Amino acid sequence: MTAPRLIAVIDIGKTNAKVVLIDAESGAQLAARSTPNTVRRDGLYPHADVERLAAFITTSLRDIHAERGIEGISITTHGATGALMAGERLAMPVLDYEHAGPEETSDAYGKVRPDFSESLSPRLPNGLNLGAQIFWQSQVHGERFAEVTAILAYPQYWAWRLTGVMASEVTSLGCHTDLWAPQTGAFSSMVAERGWTGLFPAARPANSVLGTILPEIAAATGLPGDTPVTCGIHDSNASLIPHLGAHEAPFTILSTGTWVIAMTVGGDTTHLDAGRDSLANVDAFGRAVPTARFMGGREFDMLAPGAVEPTDADIAKVIAEDVQALPSFMAGVGPFPGSVGRWTNGPDQLSAGERTAAVSLYLALVTQACLGLAGVGRQIVIEGPLARNALFGEALARLTGVPVNASGDATGTSLGASMLFGGTHAAAAPGLERRPLEAARFDAYCVRWRERV
Repeated sequence: MTAPRLIAVIDIGKTNAKVVLIDAESGAQLAARSTPNTVRRDGLYPHADVERLAAFITTSLRDIHAERGIEGISITTHGATGALMAGERLAMPVLDYEHAGPEETSDAYGKVRPDFSESLSPRLPNGLNLGAQIFWQSQVHGERFAEVTAILAYPQYWAWRLTGVMASEVTSLGCHTDLWAPQTGAFSSMVAERGWTGLFPAARPANSVLGTILPEIAAATGLPGDTPVTCGIHDSNASLIPHLGAHEAPFTILSTGTWVIAMTVGGDTTHLDAGRDSLANVDAFGRAVPTARFMGGREFDMLAPGAVEPTDADIAKVIAEDVQALPSFMAGVGPFPGSVGRWTNGPDQLSAGERTAAVSLYLALVTQACLGLAGVGRQIVIEGPLARNALFGEALARLTGVPVNASGDATGTSLGASMLFGGTHAAAAPGLERRPLEAARFDAYCVRWRERV
């Protein structure tokens, strides 16, 4: 098969879903459509509105193909999500991982889940461990679960909807699911012990062509019936793809969106802490990648509504008056999961610029804590929305003492997913260097923050 040039990437994040057209030769984004990724509250439990997403994807593919042409489709989605299939339909809705339902069976699940030494997957709240979701569904909705014939990770669910072919894939199985043992490259012991092994389809590489689009998809979108579709990939790992082989290891990629995820390629897993939301992700080649993360994008939106780029005066005032946000404003996740977020000074008295400055510094300090767990590479590359936050990057450069580059792409996720068809167009992209922050008394400000934490 000739590698396609015009690649539509279905990119489903926790907050927004997109369909983006990427030129495989240049890496340029040629077109994009976006919609909020809404959660339905009806039925058994809060769940993904997959039919609304399916309609959005179909319409986007149709319109982009009519405008520009599409020659291939790649898929990337957020993690901690799976589809329980009963033949050709869902056995039950696709659970929203923020739903607290799995906490109902937490004690029982704690007795069957694998040790951290096997899975390199920490116990996380609600449904952030996919294994905890499946266990809860099997216990609380046993009649429905008895109908399950296959379990698909979320990228592969969408690949199945496009092609009719079911598969498993390691980046999705290996992202804090408790289902995978990264060091052996196999399912964890829990999967066999729970009798789930036969429910997972055979694993395929993320970059394999799973099949071509179904006739009904071709009819609805106008795409040729032989349009190929990749198996799909977990979104954080998609962000890694443009950088694999392009930097001297170890190097760190910060994938940012709803989550800020620090992944140090070529690092070791010895400093991971099961109690501080650090883990091993599994990259597209099946290798363990030490990872630590927190819900930084969600916190930024909460703490800095109406954000604006802060001035030097805004930054200086925040530092001089010791205005600090302290972790964590999203309970149970990140490197300080037991801490309750608070401000040292009332944020209501701050201007929009001052508040943005304080929150940007907060994100940099929590990111530094994450890097203490995942390791700091020889350089740091920021992908996603925080790449546009100059103060965040400058503070991180000062805190870590290594070069920090901000990717010029709006998101590395879609670009990386497009590269599942091959190509190295982004491999040498250096991004914008963020010079270390030179604000007076910043070092003392950071010392006080750490003492308070």
